[in-house]
Amino acid sequence: MNAFYWLLGMASMLLVLPASVVLAESESDKLHRLIDENWEYRLAESPLMATRVGDHRANDRLDSLTPQDIERRTAKTAEFLEQLEAIDRDQLEGDDRIHYAVMKRELESDLAEDRFKTYLMPINNRSGFHISFPEIRREVPLVTTEDFENYIARLNDFGRYADEHITLMREGVRQGYTMPSIIMEGSLDSVDAHVVSDPERSLMYEPLKQIPATVPTSEHERLQQAARAAISESVVPAYQRLGQFMRTEYLPNCRDTIAARALPDGADFYRFRAVKHTTLDDITPEAIHRRGLDEVKRIRGEMDEIIKRVGFEGDFQEFVEHLRTDPKFYAKTPEALQQHTALICKRMDGKLPELFRLLPRTSYGLRPIPDYIAPKTTAAYYQPPAGDGTRAGYYCLNTYDLPSRPLYMLEALSFHESVPGHHLQIALQYELEDLPEFRKFAGFNVFVEGWALYSERLGLEVGFYEDPYSDFGRLSMEIWRACRLVVDPGMHYLGWSRQQAIDYMAENTALSMLDIRSEVDRYIGWPGQAVAYKIGELRIRELRALAEAELAEKFDIREFHAVVLSSGAVPLDVLEENVRAWVASVKAGSE
Repeated sequence: MNAFYWLLGMASMLLVLPASVVLAESESDKLHRLIDENWEYRLAESPLMATRVGDHRANDRLDSLTPQDIERRTAKTAEFLEQLEAIDRDQLEGDDRIHYAVMKRELESDLAEDRFKTYLMPINNRSGFHISFPEIRREVPLVTTEDFENYIARLNDFGRYADEHITLMREGVRQGYTMPSIIMEGSLDSVDAHVVSDPERSLMYEPLKQIPATVPTSEHERLQQAARAAISESVVPAYQRLGQFMRTEYLPNCRDTIAARALPDGADFYRFRAVKHTTLDDITPEAIHRRGLDEVKRIRGEMDEIIKRVGFEGDFQEFVEHLRTDPKFYAKTPEALQQHTALICKRMDGKLPELFRLLPRTSYGLRPIPDYIAPKTTAAYYQPPAGDGTRAGYYCLNTYDLPSRPLYMLEALSFHESVPGHHLQIALQYELEDLPEFRKFAGFNVFVEGWALYSERLGLEVGFYEDPYSDFGRLSMEIWRACRLVVDPGMHYLGWSRQQAIDYMAENTALSMLDIRSEVDRYIGWPGQAVAYKIGELRIRELRALAEAELAEKFDIREFHAVVLSSGAVPLDVLEENVRAWVASVKAGSE
């Protein structure tokens, strides 16, 4: 038989075989199918998350959080993990191995959070649905008539959404899962601020005050009337019910303890949170605490050298008191503070090409933190851009209580929150074209916050911190994060009191006392998150030192940063694999 007829015969045989025999699904195919299925499921289950990442199919809905929903989602998460573990990772290559590792860690973390019933504690002193909901007006597209109708539909749904949170919190009271009472003092302010007699005074009405020309003028009055009705009949009564519940049921039953260890299964819970936020499976609270003590000692030595350099006659505490009380270190108006910050950011914008080969296209802006949360939150935070690129990222600056906002910390603070910190890293991650969607929006704290802290030090390499007071501010920002390694496990695992943590922070940082108290209360309400910053920064610096030592004159800082950033936020073991592979490839290319 000649070759032509043999091939023809084989082809005819293949036509009658089952597709599964002819084209067996590879492990990579299974992984990508599971990734797509899981992502679509997450979008369908959380309309709010979908909006944030740029999927607008459910912009008229809010999430559903009944106990039945949570039980169903937990079961589905376990099913996804079982399907993932059935895939042979050894047969995966390249990025697929990273996809597998990231997805596995996320699914396991979600299951653990459900096992420790954190859904029964959906609010704390600085975050929660009642604080994030008013910000929806800045996160959704408001261009067309349909956009405004979707927004109003969410206002109308807020009553149901709030009641479901209240149900969870009530069950949390019953089972012993509540916030510490000390950090919930003043929390009603962020609820009562939205109980207004005139709906047009509500923050939620702001988008209706100036409807864009893209919406026909004939629709304006209808939409405004519908928004007023939604605020009066849904939003305000929901905040009233929440306030009443918190006054009569929740706050009186919040716990007297501050430690995560005091919760049911609390010791295991904090150990889990330490691993979750560092992505280091073998780390312990005790090891974190010891590393923090070592870092505080090292940084204090550098700070003492600056005190000597500026010729200050006095000890560390006297110098810090001088910084906290001398008016020359503080802006006189909120506008002056923002102007000073904007100038720092603009100067750093021009330095970025010296440090980076990859830069994001998405811009960022500067705006003050809203008044209704400013007194209970810290110096600044970052709000990421829209996942579809329709909204910029924002560096949000606290302009409340100006005597607590030192100018000498602004360079380090700005580099952390904007560029080369959060905005550069997160906006670039959103724009990476080769990543599946779930990777674009992954947010491992140890990477995201570790990168932002590492970025503060980058200012030294491009001409910032020339003023010794500003450099002292940089070190105070660094020691602040080192102190977190001490006080977070100290309070949650090792028996420290809140006052002990406050005293330790006051003794070792130049933060204002307002910021110190806000910070300590933040750590109490968010166990484990605060340790991610320094652990991540230390690992990035260690990997950079390794690369510099291995590559010597062939080390290129722009290429190193491209390697660190081009996979998005990843666990630290994956980051190390990426850096070591790059070092090996550079060395191999030069041989």
